[in-house]
Amino acid sequence: MIGQIEAYDPDTQTGVIKSEETLFTFHLDDWVADVPPDEGDDVNFEAHGTIASNINLVGAYLEPPKAVKYKYLAAVLALFLGWTGAHRLYLGFYRLAFIQITLTVVLYVTGLPGFAALWGFIEGVLLFGGQINQDAKGRPLK
Repeated sequence: MIGQIEAYDPDTQTGVIKSEETLFTFHLDDWVADVPPDEGDDVNFEAHGTIASNINLVGAYLEPPKAVKYKYLAAVLALFLGWTGAHRLYLGFYRLAFIQITLTVVLYVTGLPGFAALWGFIEGVLLFGGQINQDAKGRPLK
């Protein structure tokens, strides 16, 4: 059957697939694709009552991911606003950006503001050099 993932909870590793107004539950153990499920994904699956098994993404999602974020914009953000975690926010690494902002506040309070800028500068160099080459969703950078 063909359906669409209506909901997925990574903590419990369970979700719901909707196909022709019918809901099917699934567990990550029944997932075949290499990438984790995400809400809105179109899937092909086998139905056993209201349980879905042998779930795989429909072919269009198996294409290589397309770049949507710009490497040089992220690098410039890192060089000039790296101490704020702006480049990590731009790339979608929200947790890491929050950690970076928190570390910056701690370093300013302790009187070591120079070290806060160092993290952003190093990541700017890594972005320019191509060592950081993906956004948070694993898509390549332009």
